[in-house]
Amino acid sequence: MQSGRSILAEAHCDIPCGIYEPVVAKIAAKTVARMVDQIQALELPLDQTDKAALDHYQNALNRRLAVKENHAETCKREIETLWSDFLKPEHLEQFPRLHETVWQTLKVASTCKQEINSEAAHQLVTGVDEIARIFYTVKQVPDRLKAYQELTDHLD
Repeated sequence: MQSGRSILAEAHCDIPCGIYEPVVAKIAAKTVARMVDQIQALELPLDQTDKAALDHYQNALNRRLAVKENHAETCKREIETLWSDFLKPEHLEQFPRLHETVWQTLKVASTCKQEINSEAAHQLVTGVDEIARIFYTVKQVPDRLKAYQELTDHLD
């Protein structure tokens, strides 16, 4: 508490706990992509004077937008946690494009929040997959990379 104000801080774990996993980021990224597909598939009611039909459309649209926004933010938070808490300078040496990959993935997650953009949503999934590949390589657990791929590639 400073100057009578409380400060809220949220983090995965600043101990550090050592429990890190990119699966949540992938599920979030795939959810963003699914919501974009569903939003793009929504059809405006033919009768623009039918209030019930318009309300139904708006409700369907708003719910999908909210889910897209929340999952894009979850994806960002999970990638930021891997970046700030798990990945170390020696990993940058081992993977020279790591900084660029994380930065671009975070930027595309922001684009996914700002837009209804199918290409960006699929880039988000691809970026998370690349970070996961690096993560499991660093952890030296190729079986977990395979399990990650088997689990998350078939979430459709």
